[in-house]
Amino acid sequence: MNERVGERVDGPGRDHTPLLEHGELVRRVPRKGDVLLNKDGRTLKLSDIADVRRGYQDPATYVIRHEGEPAIMLGAVMQAGWNGLDLGKALEARSAVIAQTLPLGMTLTKVSDQAVNIDEAVGEFMLKFAMALGVVLFVSLVALGWRVGIVVALAVPLTLAVVFLIMLETGRFFDRITLGALILALGLLVDDAIIAIEVMVVKMEEGMDRIKAAAYAWSHTAAPMLSGTLVTIIGLMPVGFAKSTAGEYAGNIFWVVGFALIVSWLVAVTFTPYLGVKMLPNIKPVEGGHHAIYDTPSYRRLRSVIELAVRHKFMVCAVVGITMAVSVVGMGGVKQQFFPTSDRPEVLVEVRMPEGTSIDATTSAVKKVEDWLQAQPETNIVTSYVGQGAPRFFFAMAPELPDPAFAKVVALTPDAHAREELKHRLRAAISKGLVPEASVRVTQLVFGPYTPFPVEFRIMGPDQDKLYKISEKALAIMKTVPDVRQANRDWGNRTPVLRFIPDQERLNLIGLSPSEAAQQMQLLLSGIPVTQVRDNIRNVPVVARSAGENRLDPSRLADFSLMSRSGRQVPLDQIGHSEIRFEEPILKRRDRTPVITIRSDINEATQPPEVSQQVMKALQPLIASLPVGYRIEMGGNIEESVKANVALVQVFPLMIAAMLIVIILQVRSLSTMTMVMLTAPLGLAGVVPTLLLFNQPFGFNAILGLIGLAGILMRNTLILTEQIKENQAAGLDDYHAVIEATVQRTRPVILTALAAILAFIPLTHSVFWGSMAYTLIGGTAAGTVMILLFLPALYAVWFRIKPPKTNGEEETVEHPARPIALAAE
Repeated sequence: MNERVGERVDGPGRDHTPLLEHGELVRRVPRKGDVLLNKDGRTLKLSDIADVRRGYQDPATYVIRHEGEPAIMLGAVMQAGWNGLDLGKALEARSAVIAQTLPLGMTLTKVSDQAVNIDEAVGEFMLKFAMALGVVLFVSLVALGWRVGIVVALAVPLTLAVVFLIMLETGRFFDRITLGALILALGLLVDDAIIAIEVMVVKMEEGMDRIKAAAYAWSHTAAPMLSGTLVTIIGLMPVGFAKSTAGEYAGNIFWVVGFALIVSWLVAVTFTPYLGVKMLPNIKPVEGGHHAIYDTPSYRRLRSVIELAVRHKFMVCAVVGITMAVSVVGMGGVKQQFFPTSDRPEVLVEVRMPEGTSIDATTSAVKKVEDWLQAQPETNIVTSYVGQGAPRFFFAMAPELPDPAFAKVVALTPDAHAREELKHRLRAAISKGLVPEASVRVTQLVFGPYTPFPVEFRIMGPDQDKLYKISEKALAIMKTVPDVRQANRDWGNRTPVLRFIPDQERLNLIGLSPSEAAQQMQLLLSGIPVTQVRDNIRNVPVVARSAGENRLDPSRLADFSLMSRSGRQVPLDQIGHSEIRFEEPILKRRDRTPVITIRSDINEATQPPEVSQQVMKALQPLIASLPVGYRIEMGGNIEESVKANVALVQVFPLMIAAMLIVIILQVRSLSTMTMVMLTAPLGLAGVVPTLLLFNQPFGFNAILGLIGLAGILMRNTLILTEQIKENQAAGLDDYHAVIEATVQRTRPVILTALAAILAFIPLTHSVFWGSMAYTLIGGTAAGTVMILLFLPALYAVWFRIKPPKTNGEEETVEHPARPIALAAE
């Protein structure tokens, strides 16, 4: 039967069924079985020659099971502009209405609810935000007094309110990235307010009235604070403009932090001085003026320490240089990471049967996993997807391709702790033979760009047989690496394939082409679509195939017959022969070259880059012996990490150029600009020991933190160098200008650093932001010490400043030589 019966048949709910044969209306009949067929002048009912029934695709290609029962999956994707929490409430209300109309025994259950995840993320943000805000208030109130502290603290809600409006106008919404970026910004956005109000307080202590003090704060701090703010924002530019998957994932860090910092500067130079005029107490002028303010016992001790650093400037610079070198070397001992694993509560179970396994056999293996999971106290919901991966319910995942030998089971647990307990017990059960006929992999969701396995190596070459042999050797080597777990190959084992080889001459004798013969065999075995049935608003395909339960039995292949053009039945064994071959179940190419990927999971105490390097080292002898035209490439997690880092580096020239422009416009000196840039990497001296001490990995987020930290350090350097210039303009010699500028900037530098460090502490418990928080905490702490001790010494070395010499009771100041680079006028 190789003619198309009709174009379309309407289903139930219609009185008649139009049937087209060769494009013309033939008949209207009330039932599909009563369709009349005209052949050579004879009229037949379709039900006389075929069994017409409705059912599922057989054999099935995709089976979904929920709580051990067959299920149909519905997916809802939020439209642009909607609120995820509002969508969740709307779906919940609609689901309750639909559930009341379902037949007895059918239920409607959510297996993944994004609204719950959003609600938990917002709740975590509000808790950490409240903690960070409380820390900022505490630091401000204790260090500056309650009224001064209130002035500083009021800058926070105003800044955030404006940032929220900007986010709304630019189409940026609350998600894991933006919420974390706001918490990070919270540790930085009070810096400018602290600096501005501290200047006002000092000037009022010197005897200046509050309005003039506010004007002084604007005229003397606005420009250097703006330059410092821009430098900090520019430091995060690479993640905002990186052309990579990681950049797309985390790019909003740059925008949200940038919005917050620029708004905080505007608030600090306008709103904060205004509040200072209205709310600061009547500060009594200090007797002795400016000198007396910084002549307390604590300031005198600080001054002596700074003078000691400047007098021994070469020793201080040498110590810092050695410290930086040790930090660079110590970075080799820090665990490397791309993105951390997710804190989502799902446990993912991949069941992979031998290639060629039927979907029914795969379903039987999945049932064993389902039964075990449902018996565990940590399990809330179990959903299985047989024949294909799960629909995409998480940003950093990609559904697997259709394969009847593959299934994915998603078990939902109450929290991350329960997930870990269930995951480890399931692995133990699998190792004891829970599903001996299958390879079972237990994983969890991972943040960042998706890779099927954390460790992957691609073997590429022109000849498939040689490639397969090389992959066997490489896979054996990979399994010898101690931290490798469940190493495997994406081609799978070769499987038996039954092939029918037609005789071309015999096919020509009966008037069939190879494609026509193949179509008839498809009709006999799995069936071919011949028309469609309209079922309400859907079109259901009608598949014609031979009857009989044994049609898929390989031993019965010779019993089938093909129909020649003359209508004669010709047995298959008269027009060809069948044979069994062992073939690769799937062939993959990359850049038009055959490729086999060996991949593995890792022990959870290690990181993918570390294990990838171990495997690469073990593969070196094999790589050295590869024939010409064959190669082994590193893939997986480390490849994505390299792509992300390369994308960041590509933006570095633009970032550095923008920084140089901002700095040179502020300092107007090539020499000073160079010195400011040299302070950028100083935070590394605190980052490395902090990461090592708390056993934190150095990943993509930590890299972003280190880049942002460089901007923070250069910002503080800019403000200090501007203070030195002011002191020089006020008549101080270069030596005392450096000492006094450092003394004057100590309180705001320490306050801003303390506020930032304490504000970052709540983020240390975050799975996603933890490594960045530790990076910023350690770098800010070390950077503060560097600014107060190393920077004065570096400035003295850079501009050849020497301490004044004394002869008896008469002191003569030796004027310093000209700077290394002439200042621009």
